[in-house]
Amino acid sequence: MEIAITKMSSKGQIVIPSEMRGNFKEGEKLLLIQDKDQLIVKKMQQFSKTFEEDIIFAKRTEAALKRLENKKNKRKLDFDEFLDEIKSW
Repeated sequence: MEIAITKMSSKGQIVIPSEMRGNFKEGEKLLLIQDKDQLIVKKMQQFSKTFEEDIIFAKRTEAALKRLENKKNKRKLDFDEFLDEIKSW
């Protein structure tokens, strides 16, 4: 196991130290998983195409749920309206 220290820029960019980049290629997709104060980075090639699609769907669903939560004070979406929104993706 290797350990290094890096920092985040004002734009939210994090530099992976050069000694840890050996197995990563420019443009390669990386999966980031956050658990409280821990951030895990994994290569997307380690996962199947359907997993990548599942992640995209989960992000869209989470965003839709947040929009639904924000609309609670304005107008509630019923279950069918929520499903229609998801189907429009």
